[in-house]
Amino acid sequence: MNKLISWLEKSLAPKMNKISHNSWVVILKDSIMQTLPFILLGSVFCVLAILNDYIPWLPSFWTPFDWTMGKLSLFVAFLVPFNYCEKKKLRKQRLIAGLTGVIFFLICVTPVIVKDGTIGFGTSTLGAGGMFVAIITGVITSLVFALFAKFSFFKQDSAIPDFVRTWFDQMLPIAVVVCIGWIVVLINNVNLYQIIVNIFMPLQGFLNTWYGFTFICFFDCFIYSMGISGWVLTPVAQPVKLASITANLALVAAGTATVASMNIFTEGLVYCTYLWVGGVACTLPLVFMLIRAKSKRLSALGKACLLPGIFNINEPVVFGCIAWNPILMLPMWIIGLVIPLLTWIFVKVIAFAPMPKIQFELWYCPYPISTWISTGSLKAVLFLIISVATVSAIWYPFFKAYDKQETEAEAIEVKE
Repeated sequence: MNKLISWLEKSLAPKMNKISHNSWVVILKDSIMQTLPFILLGSVFCVLAILNDYIPWLPSFWTPFDWTMGKLSLFVAFLVPFNYCEKKKLRKQRLIAGLTGVIFFLICVTPVIVKDGTIGFGTSTLGAGGMFVAIITGVITSLVFALFAKFSFFKQDSAIPDFVRTWFDQMLPIAVVVCIGWIVVLINNVNLYQIIVNIFMPLQGFLNTWYGFTFICFFDCFIYSMGISGWVLTPVAQPVKLASITANLALVAAGTATVASMNIFTEGLVYCTYLWVGGVACTLPLVFMLIRAKSKRLSALGKACLLPGIFNINEPVVFGCIAWNPILMLPMWIIGLVIPLLTWIFVKVIAFAPMPKIQFELWYCPYPISTWISTGSLKAVLFLIISVATVSAIWYPFFKAYDKQETEAEAIEVKE
């Protein structure tokens, strides 16, 4: 175990930290996370849409849902070039780069006949379904603007005002991006949107299998045990989760939703319904154990972590006693394997616990309230209890060993 921890600390963790601080990872992560207010508000509208089934005279809450969640890719198409220019200190170009990214994205999701001869884009392209396309078009736009960052039509000592020079200089990268889209998509009829979607479709398929679902949940726990936040996975995981819930909602709306057809890898299911009570790796049971620890330090830590833990914020307990602690890292890894598998069996195999049929991503809502809101099912709450009991059984022996170690260390300190 010591050799493993040494390898993780000296080899793997530095590499993962290097990846997490890579400029492109930071840019993509920030661009997606900046849309979080729209995602959370969209979740509220999705929950309120349930009222439409019982109070027919209310206006449809699916309309504001569409104007929040249904436009996420459009926002990302703007934010990626904007944040790139911000990161690379190209502040004069950032707004124009963002707007150019929107143009390029819209060219790629070329308007089609939506219904009754109406021309439009459709929620699936502007919403979560186009997230990967928005990221790629945003990256291409960013690279074009970087290429022409130092270019100017004018000499340094030109008498023309700076703001006028900026206007003319920014016309070239805009023209290049627009012409790329025009020539490739509109003239040569290359469906860039579908090509990009097809490239990333296997990833979505993989993460919605039992082994892919287990792997991504385990990996989240694994890197978190080394103090590396799972936010580093955002550029890959978040678009898949959003596309998965969008597909689920479409099946529900069409009345064709079945256990087999619905995707399991969604933000709501992982963070709000079944898996992570108290935060990633289901740490709230551990917090309650810490409160009753014989060690005064651990007991104090548990009390300090209780309120954040109830609202699924577990950084205090993870960085307080789990990260780089071999005794508690191991159960965190075990939980990362066992609980996703248990969830898959109960949700997808025996279909005991229902799949959430609404989008509810208010991850800070305490369990089991969020479980009930997501499913409206007592079976879901019962499975949550089974899951938490399983997690508690995994944490307990490791906690006892750690508590004993800390209690003995405190006793030695008192004698000294």
